[in-house]
Amino acid sequence: MGSRAVLYTFMVLVFVGWLFIWVMLPTPTYRNSWTPQLKIKLNSTYFREQGINLLLFTFPIMLIAAVSCVYLHLYNKSTSDHREYFGSLKRKVVVMEPLGIVNAVELSFAVMFIVLLIWSLANYIYISFNGNLHMHNPTEKVWKAKFRSVSLRLGYLGNICYAFLFFPVTRVSSILPLMGLTSESSIKYHIWLGHLSMALALLHSAGFVIYYAMSNQMIEMIEWSSTYVSNVAGEIATLVAIAMWVTSLYKIRRKMFDLFFYTHQLYTLYMFFYLLHVGVAYTCMVLPGIFLFLIDRYLRFLQSKRSARLISSRLLPCSTFELTFSKNPGLTYNPTSILFVNVPSVSKLQWHPFTIVSSSNLETNKLSVVIKSVGSWSQKLEKQLSSSPDRLQISTEGPYGPSSSHFLSRECLVMVSGGSGIAPMISIFRELIYRSTLQTNTKVPKVILITSFKNTSDLTMLDLLLPFSTTPFDISNLDYQIQAYVTRENEPQQHHHNNQLELPSKSKQQLLVFKQNPKDSPISAALGKSSWLWLGAIITSSFFMFLLLLGLVTRYSIYPIERDGKLYHYSAKIIWDMFLACASVFIATSVIFMWQKRENEIEGRQIQNVEIPTNPTNSPAANLCGTERELESLPHQSIVQATKVHYGTRPDLKRILFDVKASDVGVVVCGPKSMRHEVAKICASGLAKNLHFESISFNW
Repeated sequence: MGSRAVLYTFMVLVFVGWLFIWVMLPTPTYRNSWTPQLKIKLNSTYFREQGINLLLFTFPIMLIAAVSCVYLHLYNKSTSDHREYFGSLKRKVVVMEPLGIVNAVELSFAVMFIVLLIWSLANYIYISFNGNLHMHNPTEKVWKAKFRSVSLRLGYLGNICYAFLFFPVTRVSSILPLMGLTSESSIKYHIWLGHLSMALALLHSAGFVIYYAMSNQMIEMIEWSSTYVSNVAGEIATLVAIAMWVTSLYKIRRKMFDLFFYTHQLYTLYMFFYLLHVGVAYTCMVLPGIFLFLIDRYLRFLQSKRSARLISSRLLPCSTFELTFSKNPGLTYNPTSILFVNVPSVSKLQWHPFTIVSSSNLETNKLSVVIKSVGSWSQKLEKQLSSSPDRLQISTEGPYGPSSSHFLSRECLVMVSGGSGIAPMISIFRELIYRSTLQTNTKVPKVILITSFKNTSDLTMLDLLLPFSTTPFDISNLDYQIQAYVTRENEPQQHHHNNQLELPSKSKQQLLVFKQNPKDSPISAALGKSSWLWLGAIITSSFFMFLLLLGLVTRYSIYPIERDGKLYHYSAKIIWDMFLACASVFIATSVIFMWQKRENEIEGRQIQNVEIPTNPTNSPAANLCGTERELESLPHQSIVQATKVHYGTRPDLKRILFDVKASDVGVVVCGPKSMRHEVAKICASGLAKNLHFESISFNW
């Protein structure tokens, strides 16, 4: 067993042990046997009642997060030979509403999580109903006390959900890549957990309101206890959560994205009152996810404070535009990575993710993203670009992407896209251009691109398959074919001029070259080349700083008061925890980020201005519509010759996929929900054993 397997096995064992503690937590064994012994050994004067949960629930995940940084630094260089754990199970996908496309691993973990919740509730109720039933007064009826107990235990289950809630939305995560996940692909887990936790929170809250009404204790709803949980804090948290939940529902989110986005920023307010409600002991159970998210969020804030150096913008006739930034040559990323973009002149608060279409290997000094003008934000940005500004201030976060691109090692790669879903395929195509021309010893798969568009003008998006560069390159070594489908038109939209077919004048591309501002800087990794090691340093130093400060505050501020028999305010303890966690993260992250920022600035000064063609041209894709024009280069000519356009029809995906004769076929799909589900069902049918399904979705 190699060192890589040993390190991975160690992290898996720690994680399994952490899950085992969650399984044992609600049992009589944990309550009656383990807890008394643990209190004797762990309840020191430095951590008091937090000691047990800090060791059992917080430390294991922080250890995994730190060790995984070292693991990714050592073994993240590989792409084609990247090890796929659970590979055979991940291949088995099913389409299950309302969950969407899930594989066997996801389905198994979802079932196990539900079983954990049922197991926990059953054990909590068993303990409560057999000797630990809280009676408000001796005359209270037993069934009312049991009703209260069930309502309370539902809140405990919600706490289990919160322990996992923040992991999927931590973009710079060292844990997600271990399972082959990215934050974008994990958003669905955050949505599932959010719905489940909200359902439990509402049942918990409604249960107590009903209980207080039945037992004539409505005064309890406005109590902020100094010795126990604050009911008022819980009620405020619930109201905020309801607002976040309602505005995040799919139809509301899609139609009123601004409302969803701004309301969801209330999560800080929600977590503040939620933690005040549950207290320090339960906070330690959910602390790892919150702590790692806090590091990520602050790191993103620091990165976004500098303006990115925007070089040019290419406006296509299909309401699509490509933004090209300068980047540090040392910044590398895998195909299908994304970049978050903020344009203050459009909206100071909104950040939107876009696929990076450039290859960090093929275009070492440039980074490009493609934006389809479909929403109010992108339409406003397109309008600004159409006015040909001299400069546009843009901030960025990222790139974020998969830790590997194992699908590039397949014998054949079928890419299926619809509309703007072609963007990830562009990044894959450009990476394969690099591998076929500059990496002679690398195996490059045969490529079949199946893409669907609504209108003829959308065909110009195929121009983005090739970098917009003055440097010629040869793609003759790449074996590829392109099938393009225009679904809403039965023939090319053309008109006659001087007895020749032409596209309308709007088919001309518009190229904008921006003036450079010394204050702008090339896009670079937030933590430099050895970003995983520096992230590990931040996690380790900030967590130990937190433990040290917490121990000192508890020993010299809280313990002397409680030792004398006085009460230290229940809410004050959790405020201390929140303050010390934030302070530790801010200090450790700021120091390391500023140190790396100096290195990035030194490297940025060495970057020469990137050459950009200055003459706007007609779209090479115009040839796909029957227009005669002089081709600029051999690569453009090759793209046109390799493309077959079908009008008024949709691709027969089942026939196309089954006709691929290679023994190892990677199928990557990105597009509308119906298209992704159709491809998933074909690959999961078992009729073709050679298909390996990969879904890319930004439509959460």
